[in-house]
Amino acid sequence: MIAKGPAKKLSIYVGETDRFGDKPVYEVLLDILHKKKIAGVSVFKGVAGYGADGVFHTSKILLLSSDMPMKIEAVDSEAMINMVLPDVCQVVEKGLVEVTDANVVKCGPGVFPGGREQGAEEKKEGDRMKLEGKAKMLRIIISEDDKWEGKPLYEVLVKRFVMEDIAGATVYKAIAGYGPHKRYHKKKTLASHGELPILITVMDKEENINRILPVLDEMVTEGVVVLSDVNVIKYTHRDAETGIL
Repeated sequence: MIAKGPAKKLSIYVGETDRFGDKPVYEVLLDILHKKKIAGVSVFKGVAGYGADGVFHTSKILLLSSDMPMKIEAVDSEAMINMVLPDVCQVVEKGLVEVTDANVVKCGPGVFPGGREQGAEEKKEGDRMKLEGKAKMLRIIISEDDKWEGKPLYEVLVKRFVMEDIAGATVYKAIAGYGPHKRYHKKKTLASHGELPILITVMDKEENINRILPVLDEMVTEGVVVLSDVNVIKYTHRDAETGIL
């Protein structure tokens, strides 16, 4: 299990159709990280993007694109991440391998890794928070089956962040991964739920992030919470009526 404190986050970006031998690259990487006993790994499939060729790709309704980006993310100690880098770089012939500093603020024993609620007071247009410069990013990795008072935990957390006036949160569902128990999970065809990880990314000023850490300590009983420094270059608001930023 990952210990609290300084750590490294390994992010690997490859194409869905990239292969190493007769297997998809992302599956080979997942196998390597699992055998090397990396604490937990999640695999996320992109819904849109482009690469060095400049060709824009997006997923279509009822049609799974065959050339979408895949992100493999792992958090562990610097020594463990450095140990797997040679194998990772050997497999990734095309793509991006990135290692960044992270700070693990919580690691539970389980899987690793809109508008306001009705009745909540709305802020006026002029009161909207401006976020730029130095900030903090939280990565919360839980299971999609985790509940809080009978409701999906990730939904409850996001609503709580809204109530706490946190600048923004995004929820990602993984398609494959494993945690400290080393049970490999993979999204099944037509399956709507299971034990795959959910990644929630939250970004705001340090004082606001610090305010919600006790909330996470109470509600996230199994999972991983990782805190990182970020530099916000641009932050804009989407118009609620038109959908335009």
